Amino acid sequence: MTKETILVVCPGRGTYNAPELGYLARHHRGSDWLARFDALRVGMGKEPLSALDGAAKFSPVHLRGDNAAPLIHACAYLDFLQLDRERFEVVAVTGNSMGWYTALACAGAVSPDHGFAIADGMGVNSQKALPGGQAVLVLAGEDWTVDPALLHGVEASMARHGVHLSIRLGGMLVVAGTDAALDALEPDLPGLSRPPMRLAGHGPFHTALMQASSDAARAQFPVDWFGRPELPLIDGRGKVWRRFETAPQDLWDYTFRHQVLELYDFTAAMTVGIREFAPDRIVLLGPGETLGGAIGQVLIALKWLDISSRNVFSERQGKDAFLIGMGRASQPGKPDQRGIVIP
Repeated sequence: MTKETILVVCPGRGTYNAPELGYLARHHRGSDWLARFDALRVGMGKEPLSALDGAAKFSPVHLRGDNAAPLIHACAYLDFLQLDRERFEVVAVTGNSMGWYTALACAGAVSPDHGFAIADGMGVNSQKALPGGQAVLVLAGEDWTVDPALLHGVEASMARHGVHLSIRLGGMLVVAGTDAALDALEPDLPGLSRPPMRLAGHGPFHTALMQASSDAARAQFPVDWFGRPELPLIDGRGKVWRRFETAPQDLWDYTFRHQVLELYDFTAAMTVGIREFAPDRIVLLGPGETLGGAIGQVLIALKWLDISSRNVFSERQGKDAFLIGMGRASQPGKPDQRGIVIP
């Protein structure tokens, strides 16, 4: 039987929210790797993920970087392990922002233990940045396309107030800066379809304000944790790291320098993944499904598979989903997307 090819996408911060509480228990109860991750947390004097995931109520504790990052990493990595490799061939792995650390583990560039330690440790390090944060600007219209004039106006406003582009996310921009800069930007923006959304518990990721996090990571995580990826790995510039072309030192340096301090261009990563690997499907690992819209917007911008609008994308998803969201909740009358890719 010919296997279907899939591009795997690892989610980043902001994807474990109240609806995701209990995700690990629902989908990964009894997992040996979950027990291993819990043991690693306990060994560091931290609350085990199973306890956080099993809390009676979602709270701000779940949004703190030192808890959110390892929770999201564990959900995504354990989802990856569930993929039916008899039916599907993973042709490449990428991720968004913090999802890069999960992608490293999924692609085999670091061990599962080290991948978890990196995600956990960077969740702590990210809180050492100078004061500041991130906000999401939605530029895409109802049809999920972006008006170039609107984009130009937003970029001009950002330049006036010293706000940095943090993540390029399909028809959205994640911007970052000091709290004062973000406050000044908001009233100066051209008309957006919705007001900017500040991201709770997020620092000014992917900017020079994260220098302390970068320095801590380079001191904390050894170069020899990194090896050559077993699967092609697409980074936040759109560069593909291939097994026999990768110098582990360079991958380590990118991970803890450029990836922390510079723009993370998820749009470029997805564009390269789609065009270069032409997968039969894209699989978005859980938890959550907030990246689904951004991926759809990239497909529309590329007019991939003749997907030219939000309506066309939705129609295609309803008939034979090209994008499989493992964290998407089951909906009455519709096929369970998670069930498509697990045995």
